[in-house]
Parts: sequence; structure tokens; C-alpha cells
Amino acid sequence: MDNGIGSVDRPKAVRNGVVACPAAFHTSSPAPTIPSAEATLGSHLARRLVEVGVSDVFAVPGDFNLTLLDHLIAEPGLRLVSCCNELNAGYAADGYARAKGVGACAVTFTVGGLSVLNAIAGAYSENLPVICVVGGPNSNDHGSNRILHHTIGLPDFSQELRCFQPVTCHQVVINNLDDAHEQVDKAIATALRESKPVYISVAYNLPGVSHPTFFGNPIPYCIVPRQSSQMGLEAALDATVEFLSKAVKPVMVAEPKLRVAKAAAAFASGYAVATMPSAKGLVPETLPRFIGTYWGAVSTSFCVEMVESADAYLIAGPIFNDQSSVGYSFLLNKEKAVIVQPERVTVGNGPTFGCVMMKDFLSGLAKRVSMKRNTTAFDNYKRIFVPQGQPLETEPGEQLRVNVLFKHIQQMFTGDSAVIAEAGDSWFNCQKLKSSLTAAGASSRCSTGPSGGPSGRC
Repeated sequence: MDNGIGSVDRPKAVRNGVVACPAAFHTSSPAPTIPSAEATLGSHLARRLVEVGVSDVFAVPGDFNLTLLDHLIAEPGLRLVSCCNELNAGYAADGYARAKGVGACAVTFTVGGLSVLNAIAGAYSENLPVICVVGGPNSNDHGSNRILHHTIGLPDFSQELRCFQPVTCHQVVINNLDDAHEQVDKAIATALRESKPVYISVAYNLPGVSHPTFFGNPIPYCIVPRQSSQMGLEAALDATVEFLSKAVKPVMVAEPKLRVAKAAAAFASGYAVATMPSAKGLVPETLPRFIGTYWGAVSTSFCVEMVESADAYLIAGPIFNDQSSVGYSFLLNKEKAVIVQPERVTVGNGPTFGCVMMKDFLSGLAKRVSMKRNTTAFDNYKRIFVPQGQPLETEPGEQLRVNVLFKHIQQMFTGDSAVIAEAGDSWFNCQKLKSSLTAAGASSRCSTGPSGGPSGRC
């Protein structure tokens, strides 16, 4: 289990969702005292963002968040990235969270908060820890029955908070400094633990105010990683190995929650492997026994025959919606399936084993079946597979055709490529592209959208 330790002096990005555990943090001297000019709420929030691995905050300035932005800019470990609008900032933070593990955006009250809301909702559906910081009204305005600009014209300042409640896993409104450090810490910790967005509203008159709670460097976070029940893990592995050992031609199918569980690297075995379109790029297509993209009737050539004719399939991290199931037209049988979710495993029609982390389970399964490889499904696939013909080259002066365009796009790929596929023709044609591994082990990636659907961002 990786325990990443970050501090103000040594910012370090988190890995595997694990953040600075005090048990692993050693110091022989007391934490240095922070000068009063820097012992402020704004500086504390900036240091916390650096500590958890955020080095870029995507922002749109507004008069409610200008003071807060000054403190974010003053933090050496942060770079403020100005965006064209709040939705742009939210989607940038979404993509940053996909790449770095956690993202952050900063907007102004209501007119900015409601604008960024759609991006935050998308991050919620995609299980992305995005920290949305909003500059709120002056703490003295609460309860004053005043109407503020940039609002919907009511003296009720909670309308923005209510909008964020369904699409964030935690919300805090900071109107005093007595417990501000606890509220900030709890919000960020919850985002990392739940892998969901959080909402932090900071009254615009507070970021620059000094307070005793900010005079010492913050104690590194203590977020205890979720642990598998060892008894449950062993029972789930025993049941799964027994289940798969009875199959003649089992297959494994990768789904999008592999990313949420940070278990993509553990997804490997001696079986044939397919991937769902919403998980494309999570599993390298250069894996031995890779058979293509499974998407019901519109799967890549011969993949659907192998998956739906299998007598057992292990499906890791599925989201079964109308998009991923091609209008619920899958020909999959639950009694033949081992369904692996981020924290539980269901074998056939039962039982379900809870408190079993996907990463632990897939790693344990790979070890157990490494000496019992079953390549029957892959052997069948090789017997019937016919390579697609190469598209014709474009003649001089001829209009560019889509198949020729995507042939050139494929040739542009490196192991570090990231493809942003918009809904529609781009999404469907990008399913035909092939991701690969570099020597360093990085894979080309295609983005996915809310709940496994297509997206215009990554």
C-alpha cells in the first residue's frame, strides 16, 4: 500500500488516493511558525491544495473571490490558470483530476457557481475528486436580508449551496475562522476518500485574515486507505477461482470503474481480455490475449462472439446503462458472471463479498490463476479473426475521407497520447483506434463521459 507524504516544503502528488499518513511522517523538530502575514485562511487552503498534489488551479476571477485568488497566487507551489469561463474551468479541473488524481477550480459566487455546476455534476458521475472553491458573500451579509449582485435577486444566500448538494459529496460554507481549518481539511479529505467533487464556499472578507489556527504548518493529512477484509478477500478469491475453473472458455471484460478503483494495472490474467468502450485506454490493447472492444452488436470484429458465447466472464467495474449496453441489448447472463465493483465482488447469482477492494482482488486473482491459464476463448478468436483491410490512400486533390483521416490519427499515436473524443462520429470512430504501451508502461487513452458515455473532454 503506497503512502504518499506531502508537506508545504515538499509538495508531492498523491498516488492511489492515499494522502500523507502521520504514522509515516517523522520530524525531529517542531513545525516552524508561519509569519502572521501568511497565517491566513487563504494561505492555509493554498498549502492544503499543494499538499494533496494540486499544482494548477483553474479559475475565473470575480469580485467575490479576488482576495482568495491573491493568496492562491502567492503560494509558490500553485499556478493559477485563468479560464475563459467557469464551465471551461470546471472541465479543465475534471481533466486534471483524471490525469493527476485530484483537481481544483475557483469561481465567484452564484453567477460563477451556477455556471461551473454542469462540469461538477459530470465529475460527480465520473467519480472524480474535484475541489470546487467559491468566493462567497461577506460574512457580515448573512442574515442581513440584503440582496447582492451576481445572485438571483433574493436575500437567501443558500441557493447556490442547495444546487451543489446533489452533485458533490461534501459541502462547507466558511463564514468564521474558528473552525475554518477543520472545514477545509474535512472537505478535501472527503473528496479524496470518496473520489467525488466537494464544494467549499469562503466568505470574501476572510481569506486574508490571520488566525492562531494557521500559525503552524498543517499536520499532514491522515486519510486511512480503505482496506479489504482479509477473510472476505480470501473467500471471494476462493469462490471466483472455483467458479472460473469450471468454465471451458472464460473471458475478462474491463469496465470504467477500474479507474475509480485505481486497479487498471492489476487487470491481467491468463484469460482472453476485452474492454468496454467507456474503459477504452484503461487496459493496454497490447496485452496478450486482447480480443477487442465489447459493445454488444457494435463490438469490434469477432469480439462479441467470444464474450457472449463464453461460459464464464469476469466483468470489472461495470456501469450498465443504456449507452454501454447498446439499449440494454447485451446477451450476458448474470449466473455466468463474476461482477467486480470497487468494494465488492458478486459471483454468479450469489454470494456477494463486501469490503473487498477491487485492486486487492484482481491482484490476488492474477496470482492464483497465473499457473492455470485458460486461453480457449482467445484461441477461438484467433481462428476466426480476419484483419481489416487498410483504407485507401487519398488521391491528389481528393476530399479527405473519414477513414483516411483516422488512419493518419492512428499513426500519430505515441504511448503518451490522449485522445479527446466528442460525442457522435468522433466517439464511434475513435473506438476503432488502438491504444498501446510505451516502454515506460504508459498507455494511450481515450476519454469517456458521464456514467460511461461519450465526452468532449479528458
